[in-house]
Amino acid sequence: MHKNDIPDDESLTRHGYASLDARQNTLLIACGALAREILDLKTRNGWDHLALTCLPAILHVHPEKITKAVEDAVAKHRDHYDAIYVVYADCGTGGLLQSACDRLGVEMIKGPHCYSFFEGNQVFAEHGEDETTAFYLTDFLARQFDAFVWKPLGLDRHPELRDMYFGNYTKLVYQAQTDDPALTEKARDCANRMGLAFERRVTSYGDLETTLSRWAKSEPQG
Repeated sequence: MHKNDIPDDESLTRHGYASLDARQNTLLIACGALAREILDLKTRNGWDHLALTCLPAILHVHPEKITKAVEDAVAKHRDHYDAIYVVYADCGTGGLLQSACDRLGVEMIKGPHCYSFFEGNQVFAEHGEDETTAFYLTDFLARQFDAFVWKPLGLDRHPELRDMYFGNYTKLVYQAQTDDPALTEKARDCANRMGLAFERRVTSYGDLETTLSRWAKSEPQG
């Protein structure tokens, strides 16, 4: 993918993204926080038959709005595609998104959240109680830490509240999808600001890649 084709983080956060072509027969409805990863996988694997529309990533600050937004997107696009898949995990909807997808007859990616499917749902589950005090960042969230964590919690105005919010955490786990030293340092700075130990864990795309690969191969490319 050409550098100029990569959507910027602010746009993905506030407005989402769309890459649609009348020749494409399968639609992915995804979170804006996953746009770069999905576009990279589409390019590397030649999945030209997959169209992509992303909802604003900032919906994660209000997870109660995610299910309705996905339902509306499915209704908007249903008549134009042979198949639709939802690239969201549960993401704080308390099972409501899964229920909606079941009712609509569309498959969604498995997992409680993207931290789980990036690492691999089975591997993540095996951490068990060992990681109940871990705070997670992905590549996107490391870049957008202020927009999704610091400012919504008011820490840009009241940094003295830091320990009240993060006092029960012991470490920040940066799940690296890419090998980017600058981004690693940004994630490390986030840990320092939160007063937490730092751990970098290379996950690449995990179950996101295997799931998209299965969906891509299950549909005709003509």
